[in-house]
Amino acid sequence: MKNIPLLLLLAIALSRANAQNTLSVDLHEIVISSSRWCQEREMQPVKIARIEFEESNVYNPQTAADLLGLTGEVFIQKSQYGGGSPMIRGFATNRLLYSIDGVRMNSAIFRAGNIQNVISIDPFAVSGTEVLFGPGAVSYGSDAIGGAMVFTTLSPRLSSSGKPVLYGSVTARTATASNEMTLHAHAGAGWGRWGLLTSFSRSSFDDLEQGRHGPAKYIMPYMVVSDYNKEGVFDRVVENGDVRRQSPSGYSQMNFMQKLRYAPGGGWNLEYAFHFSRTSEYARYDRHQRMRDGMPRYAEWNYGPQKWIMNHLSVEHAYGGFIYDSLRVNLALQRFEESRISRDLGKPVRETQREKVDACSVNVDLLKSLTDGMVLTYGAEYVQNNVHSKGSGLNVVTGERSVVASRYPTAEWYSIGLYAQAEWHVTRRLNLSAGLRYNHYRIESDFSTAGYEVPFAPRQSAAAGSVSGNVGLNWRPVSGWLFRINYARGFRAPNVDDMGKLFDSVDGCVTVPNPSLEPEYADNIEVGVAKHFGSFLEASVTAYYTRLDNAIVRRDWLFNGKPTMPYQGTECRVQALQNAAVANVWGVQVTADARLARSLYAKARASWQRGREELDNGGTSPSRHAAPMFGTFSLGYDNGRLCVEAYSSFQAECSAGDMPEEEKEKTEIYALDANGNAYSPAWATFNLRASYKFARGLFINVTLENVADRRYRPYSCGISAPGRNFTASMTYIF
Repeated sequence: MKNIPLLLLLAIALSRANAQNTLSVDLHEIVISSSRWCQEREMQPVKIARIEFEESNVYNPQTAADLLGLTGEVFIQKSQYGGGSPMIRGFATNRLLYSIDGVRMNSAIFRAGNIQNVISIDPFAVSGTEVLFGPGAVSYGSDAIGGAMVFTTLSPRLSSSGKPVLYGSVTARTATASNEMTLHAHAGAGWGRWGLLTSFSRSSFDDLEQGRHGPAKYIMPYMVVSDYNKEGVFDRVVENGDVRRQSPSGYSQMNFMQKLRYAPGGGWNLEYAFHFSRTSEYARYDRHQRMRDGMPRYAEWNYGPQKWIMNHLSVEHAYGGFIYDSLRVNLALQRFEESRISRDLGKPVRETQREKVDACSVNVDLLKSLTDGMVLTYGAEYVQNNVHSKGSGLNVVTGERSVVASRYPTAEWYSIGLYAQAEWHVTRRLNLSAGLRYNHYRIESDFSTAGYEVPFAPRQSAAAGSVSGNVGLNWRPVSGWLFRINYARGFRAPNVDDMGKLFDSVDGCVTVPNPSLEPEYADNIEVGVAKHFGSFLEASVTAYYTRLDNAIVRRDWLFNGKPTMPYQGTECRVQALQNAAVANVWGVQVTADARLARSLYAKARASWQRGREELDNGGTSPSRHAAPMFGTFSLGYDNGRLCVEAYSSFQAECSAGDMPEEEKEKTEIYALDANGNAYSPAWATFNLRASYKFARGLFINVTLENVADRRYRPYSCGISAPGRNFTASMTYIF
């Protein structure tokens, strides 16, 4: 980061020598994440990052998690290769919200631990991605504490010429670090009132290879080879013949999307979409690194196939009249399926926990211009999740089946919300915004289906209401300057995962249900400034502070009056999620975009955050999801046809003294310092990429990642990042 001021001085000098330069970043770009409607980014009092379709098409991210990482402002955690759990401003997992085409993707079993649901979204089918930083509860309800990630998928086109339009693209990609093979195709046809679009993607990945140079602790020198028959179980721990190969970590995935659009006229537009995503079974690599009595604890630990299905009907109407100028109704039915499959080393019983969630939702959003300078957006939301969970055991020797504890009780989770938000252009240089939302949730749980006894009535219910809001202003005192300040209050209603889960959080501990949880609340203040330096540079700085009250955290607990209980054959310390803490997170985000010459550009992103949360002994600990400082820097040449870019990603060190208490116990995934304490070393990568646009819609992209072949593992990750990795893709657009 020390070189950034020198770069900015160089930008000034070069830009003055070239008066025709234009800046690639535009504060007037349109965003939808703040209010669920298209608005100018410059008018929003909160920080928003956006990734356009063209940018993601050039970088070809493997998953939607990697797509979010392109912002340089979202930290991605991976427990295994088939995953990606975003961290934003010190929050993650169920304190972040995912929205796809205006539909809430968070389900009632989104957990506090790392989640992989974002990879169900096909990055090839995404036309635009926005990250709304900070609480977005007014527009999105529960869970939007650290931020909201808003994905918009490709939409069928209509013809305006009277002749049908045909369009689409085909992409093939490969990568050496995992022998990746990816194929994607989408095609559409449009007429005057009807439009069709079909998208399909298929990817396969072998075990991921890490770099040569780095901490030896990241090498897993053994592999477990399993064999069993009627005579017994024969699990063998053998030497890993290729220590750079992280085995088992490979997986495959397919995505399918079908859309149908109808525009009957009169300002009406109807669109039906069917989404389907399915992964193969894949290993959770961090669990395969756990040891017990000097031997690997597990012979198997896999996630079963992760499935996501969504049927979505969107109805839009413009020119509504007195009540609204624009109306949008989203009706969605989603199904989430996931499972966990494990077997201890040398043991014959394989335990499987399967979960299914059926989620239906209705969103009604309206926009009305009240005066020339005031716009009102308002609406309502209803969400219902039905959770089904089952635990089963299979003796791989005898074939005998048994019932084991399920992860969750049978449960239903309901939420209803009403919101209104106003934007007022007070003057040409000043605008204000304010919003208010009321949300009510209810949970009905039946623990008699869970496969174990609980020390309370099997049928439990909980309900509560929450009020959230925001107020902010944007001020442009003179041309080129923008100041903004925003206060927002967010909340997260407890879900089924919080109240009803039974699982082993860390080795030797088991987390048990607690049906008495209450909502947690976040108060956030954000201050930002952005400046255009002529036509060659835009820089921005955003500072924020968030206080989370009534925070839901894991603490020691009594189950049936005892501090320990047997679980999976081991006496474990009992813990439960509780409203037992206050957490504080603060940080700074810095961005700079420069046009150094007509075709030469530079970009820089840096995020620094710190967090503290209360412990049960009265002390404090760094927040688990406040990643060390991280960011990106790139320098490139783009003449419209050829683009060549050198870029770097980095992360600062998280020393043993700065490690959160929860992370200190996970010595299997971290490097160890001279005292044997877990820590996350600093790292930086140097990367090169090039793309060329041929005539008639042919694109070729090549990338050489991690040129120095460093062996590194981002903070909190259970698997190392790829070593030196060559990727190549070819896209044909018609």
